[in-house]
Amino acid sequence: MALPSHVKYIVIGAGIHGLSTAWHLAEALEAKGKGGGEDILVIDKTSIAAGASGIACGVVRNNYYQPAMRELMAHSVEVWESDPKAFSYHPVGYMQISPESMREDVGSIYEQQRKIGYISEFIEGAADSQKYMEGIFHDWQAKGITSVLHEKKGGYANNTKSMYGLAGKAEAKGVRILTGVAVTGFQTGHNSNAITAVETDKGVIECDQIVVGVGPWVKQIWDMLELPRSVDILGRDGQMHRDIGMWTYWALQEGTLGVDPDLQKTNSGDFPPVIHVDTDAPLYSDVDGSLITDKMWGIYYKPDLNFGGIQGGAMPHKVERDADEVRVDPYGPDSPEFIVDDHFAHFWCSALAFCQKRFEGQIVKWKNEPSGGLGCFTPDSFPVFDRFRENVYIIADSNHGYKMIGVGKLVAQELVNGESELLKPFRFSRYEKGELHPTSHSPFPWS
Repeated sequence: MALPSHVKYIVIGAGIHGLSTAWHLAEALEAKGKGGGEDILVIDKTSIAAGASGIACGVVRNNYYQPAMRELMAHSVEVWESDPKAFSYHPVGYMQISPESMREDVGSIYEQQRKIGYISEFIEGAADSQKYMEGIFHDWQAKGITSVLHEKKGGYANNTKSMYGLAGKAEAKGVRILTGVAVTGFQTGHNSNAITAVETDKGVIECDQIVVGVGPWVKQIWDMLELPRSVDILGRDGQMHRDIGMWTYWALQEGTLGVDPDLQKTNSGDFPPVIHVDTDAPLYSDVDGSLITDKMWGIYYKPDLNFGGIQGGAMPHKVERDADEVRVDPYGPDSPEFIVDDHFAHFWCSALAFCQKRFEGQIVKWKNEPSGGLGCFTPDSFPVFDRFRENVYIIADSNHGYKMIGVGKLVAQELVNGESELLKPFRFSRYEKGELHPTSHSPFPWS
């Protein structure tokens, strides 16, 4: 397909956000009689699902302490449920299993889920939590657990298949997708701050509107657009914290235990919900019994035929370098930024054994293959969805991305119909205004 000289809408990134936006934008334009998919071009420097959307764990959940995130995720779950086959979506549910220090936070999540009609069950107390988990897994043995939030919706999806499902929906509406086209810069009008054209390594494309949905590569596009490299944040202490760096990177810790996925079936012989465990109980090595950590820790895991085993992850760790020094190419095994901690396999496999007896002694089946990668985080670790440079809409997901399939639908609605109430809490202006999202006691930075 030849590079067009002009298109009304350019969407940068052929991952979850770019493809979802393109599909829904085509539908929104068509419904309004303002055009359709033929007015939309998706470009990607590599290929469909080549980045974060193609390698992420694929978990879909509503387990957020922040009201705005819960409502946004409830909307996204509805999009996942709209075509499970096309999105290779497995609606098995999700479980947040927590210690006493998190019980109040998780209870609040449950109450808010109940108010918005998101179906879940909340179990409290160590004995009742243990009994509930043993009713699902006969070998459940995690210590330090005093609550279980069981979301009956959510689950996980096959990453690559879901992206090609989205691409198929977009192309069916007339959207053009060009891969192997890298953005190298932008052109600006003489008397305007708006972008008039996108420069690529294959040529220049004039455009009316741009949508950026590039996951961990957002800083590179942000810098090309000459947007602020730091922000002033009005903190909860009432003080203005100045010159806070806009971007930081965290190394995501994920991997696969190469056992038969059937090993993780429930007592009733079904595939289970996605399991997420946080605890402050000490974690000891399943290899030699040595203490791994006595601090709060957490893991998540699920059986997955796509990954060929039990797949999941743990808390990420911050990349202790200036964001300008990080070369973001996190999805190739030879990349210097491909960071999966040397101790992760030991930690994660021991944590699996901590949770369920069936995983004891299984570390020998660890699959040493590319997973994880880098996440590009905003100052408060929550997304920014906003317009910049007059006609550029940026989806900066702060590593919440894959599960948020519905964000593209909301962005499309904003471009065609006006402001979305669900996206308003994620404007860039929230930093200076001090309109920050609450944070929980979870060990994960995005919770």
